[in-house]
Amino acid sequence: MNLLAEKRYEWDSCGTGFVAHISGKKSHAILEKGIQAVVNLTHRGACGCDPLTGDGAGLLIQTPHEFFAKEAEKLGFALPKPGQYGVGVVFLPRDLEERNQCELIFESIAHEEGLNVLGWRDVPRENKHIGWVAREAEPVIRQIFLSAGPVVKDTDAFERKLYLIRRRVENAVRSKNFREQKFFYIPSLSARTVIYKGQLIGWQLEKYFLDLHDPQMTSALAMVHSRYSTNTFPSWDLAHPYRFIAHNGEINTLRGNINWMKTRQALMASELFGKDLQKLFPIVNEKGSDSAIFDNALELLVMSGRSLRHAIMMMIPEAWAGDEFMSQEKKDFYEFHSCFMEPWDGPASIAFSDGREIGAVL
Repeated sequence: MNLLAEKRYEWDSCGTGFVAHISGKKSHAILEKGIQAVVNLTHRGACGCDPLTGDGAGLLIQTPHEFFAKEAEKLGFALPKPGQYGVGVVFLPRDLEERNQCELIFESIAHEEGLNVLGWRDVPRENKHIGWVAREAEPVIRQIFLSAGPVVKDTDAFERKLYLIRRRVENAVRSKNFREQKFFYIPSLSARTVIYKGQLIGWQLEKYFLDLHDPQMTSALAMVHSRYSTNTFPSWDLAHPYRFIAHNGEINTLRGNINWMKTRQALMASELFGKDLQKLFPIVNEKGSDSAIFDNALELLVMSGRSLRHAIMMMIPEAWAGDEFMSQEKKDFYEFHSCFMEPWDGPASIAFSDGREIGAVL
């Protein structure tokens, strides 16, 4: 028996990782290394009967202000200082009328929440390298720019406002029952991060998204993912990264986690959101993958005032009860938070980032 390589112990699963400058220095080189990382993870992703249609690939980076400022100037509007505007990446219907309605819904809700719509930008793409299956499901991809305005006190409050707007827009569009409903999705809406992803193979990512070649696309971190779809069919929206995570593995306790999140909604209260909390419901989208649903719950914990690492430890606690080497302080942390959140358990490796810090947990 060869103990080093046994076929029965082999499983296919996603590839995930990140590149970061330890001192937080932004550069295009970090982006290039992130792209190379996702290319190197191509073998961890998958494709279907169409060998040029992948299960998904993408990357999350910090908002590249110099790049977007240059692009905004070309379109006739100016961007405020970094942190005072948010960038939304939006997947839209290909039907012009339905696309216009989605954009009007987005703009209307942004205005209702006190933000200013600075403009829209078409994301330059080249789809000749992707497969016919991916092209048949390919959405229109645009970016929206929103300025904070006087209603926002700081960047954390701005992120909460953007989160609220995104949830309201998602619910509003869902209620319309558009014929091309499946094309609509918001990969990211943030003042700190921007996500480029799609139903791609790792090596196709930089060929498809032309923005990634620009030297002014800079970041101090790049979180990447190459998807192997196991419990859902591949689609543009289910590619990783999500707003905070890139996940390799499965959440085996998912049904129970969803039920608990739905039950908690009746008891939820937040000083930061106040009466607006109701606008966020339902917190989890049950049509998403286990990774997407995990990200939904994590996002709520972060937006309600916890740090990202705090929220991650609540959702993926270590096996602490019988660990004689763990400090009592750490055990107390896990025991206390077990009253609020049950573990999201399963074989999982999760990279996480909010644009300020980046890490990973098993």
